[in-house]
Amino acid sequence: MTQQQNVLQESEGQDFLHQPSFLEASIVSGITVALLSFLIIGTGWAPHIGIAFVMLCLLIYGRVKGISYKKMQQAMADSLMSSVGALYLFFFIGILVTSLLISGAIPSLIYYGTLLMSANYFYVSVFLITGIIGISLGSSLTTVATLGVAFMGIGEAFDANAVITAGAIVSGAFLGDKMSPLSDTTTISAATVEIDLFDHIKNMLRTTVPALILCCVIYIGFSAFNHNDVGNVERIETFRQALLDTNLVHLVSLLPFVLLVCLAIMRVSAVMAMIYTSLLAVIIAQFLGYNDFSQYGTYFFAGFVPNSEWNPDLVRMLSRGGLQSMFFTLTIVLLAVSMGGLLFALGVIPRLLKEIANWLNSRLRATVAVAMTSVGVNVLIGEQYLSILLSGETFKPIYDRLGLERKHLSRTLEDAGTVVNPLVPWSVCGVFIANQLNVSVIDYLPFAFFCYLSVLITLVIPSKQ
Repeated sequence: MTQQQNVLQESEGQDFLHQPSFLEASIVSGITVALLSFLIIGTGWAPHIGIAFVMLCLLIYGRVKGISYKKMQQAMADSLMSSVGALYLFFFIGILVTSLLISGAIPSLIYYGTLLMSANYFYVSVFLITGIIGISLGSSLTTVATLGVAFMGIGEAFDANAVITAGAIVSGAFLGDKMSPLSDTTTISAATVEIDLFDHIKNMLRTTVPALILCCVIYIGFSAFNHNDVGNVERIETFRQALLDTNLVHLVSLLPFVLLVCLAIMRVSAVMAMIYTSLLAVIIAQFLGYNDFSQYGTYFFAGFVPNSEWNPDLVRMLSRGGLQSMFFTLTIVLLAVSMGGLLFALGVIPRLLKEIANWLNSRLRATVAVAMTSVGVNVLIGEQYLSILLSGETFKPIYDRLGLERKHLSRTLEDAGTVVNPLVPWSVCGVFIANQLNVSVIDYLPFAFFCYLSVLITLVIPSKQ
């Protein structure tokens, strides 16, 4: 029996709550996407409210079809069970970010990273530094709103092209977001397909490294055409001095990052690696006398609170961490996974997958399907979390049936989900970045090379593995 026949047979053998026709499943999925698009983009509602409203509509649809609420509730609960591990991970991420801030690890990495800035190789410097800082912060939008804004000002001093600078900032910020163990999207991608976080990050190197190298070559080329030795570096020097004035910058503060990398190489579980790293960071914070130990409880719950007398950009950059900062992500994961479980239980997604099962007979075709779905959700709904969660839940059984490793699925979710969002003018990231950098998405899009190179490379590499 062929693989395609196995897929069809397994789909038909599933005990779904409803068996819709292909036309009915297409209509329901189309209305679902249209509603999410309108509520999230058109009205500006928070994604949580949009998803909750769509879930309400799906529950009504199920009741019209004669399905009891109890059965649908059980289906949503069963779907949530697959994401329980991620909930613990999110909590420890909040604690880790706080510990890296109070120990000076993140401020130190930012300070030493800015020392790499070069007027002669401005664009590639911006790309690499924002990438490094993005990994340390685990947030592309925070990187853009703080260091990115600073680099736009420095670019003016260096007489750099604003749209190329913005493209380099976006490329670096989303390189960091994609590869950081502190990133929400990285954690969600690994948790959705149920693989180890560090295995996921390691596997992403297969597409990230080629994209990074190509970006460096391209940005070096652009820098050569913008060679300018007469640049006022006062702004970057002011920024560095402001970091030093916090008294959080010290070489020893970088040790937690070194430990985190070592534990990842040793394949220590993500949660334990975060616990060990957090403990080291707290010890360093106490050893250097940066903070009052009595404040740690508040910091770990509500996040680090910088000194109000610091540079405003630094206050905005370093006001992060804490369990509370994870609540937004936790709730959207819970709602989106529940909605996905409901779509599966009502037979909508399985019926659509059944129609393309014969075509999904290789890794390349499966990867193309995942990538196009992730890109499509980003374009239609403008939400990167949903692009990862919906695509991951939809194609996870397909990868299993084709005997493909799930780590390739999680990698594609990042390559075509996370990094595509800033290229969509009406997306959450696109609107935010355009506002912060004062450069439209359409203008910086051609120069955000990392974002679309990631998609292209992930479509090429699987067929050769």
